[in-house]
Amino acid sequence: MSPNSAIIYVVDDDASICKSLSLLLHSNGFRVETFTSAEDFLDFKHPKVQSCLVLDIQLPHINGFALQEVMAQRGIITPIIFITGYGDIPMSVKAIQAGAIDFLPKPFTEKKLLNAITRAISKSKIQNKKEAEIVKIKARIKTLSPRELEVFTFVAQGLMNKNIASKRGTSLQTIKVHRGRVMQKMQAKTVTELIRFAQKAGITSSSD
Repeated sequence: MSPNSAIIYVVDDDASICKSLSLLLHSNGFRVETFTSAEDFLDFKHPKVQSCLVLDIQLPHINGFALQEVMAQRGIITPIIFITGYGDIPMSVKAIQAGAIDFLPKPFTEKKLLNAITRAISKSKIQNKKEAEIVKIKARIKTLSPRELEVFTFVAQGLMNKNIASKRGTSLQTIKVHRGRVMQKMQAKTVTELIRFAQKAGITSSSD
């Protein structure tokens, strides 16, 4: 992974920390965007690239934990590395349980920060890949006719052709035709793959 393909966001109300971290990260080949408030970060238009957020917990108005919650609500999936000068074990546990990559008490070493960023960028890459796949699946679903979408849903729920035909009050052959079109439009090679597509799109729930 090339550092230049990733953006590191820094949110800290101390402008001097933003500046020092920006210099450090630029020197390691990263693109950097700094903000002195959570509101400014939320107002920023985040491009769909690999990224991570170095986030101070003690922020005015919207603190780090509150920002983490807002990001989840808005679907901003950038992995978070918390930094703080006032941290303790309960705070670190809370951060990690909520999905943070790491919790670094100030002052932290350059090595610890860069190691955490490496892990965060790796996670971001996986998240972006999953999100892109979901977008593709939902685009394919939009090409289905209302009847094909209905058949797709039934198949994803594990119903056999004869059961679907019975539910719909139509012929088995008609259901076979619709199912074939669904497989083709969804680009699914197997029923198992079709079920996985339905789970990723939120049409059916995952058993995981």
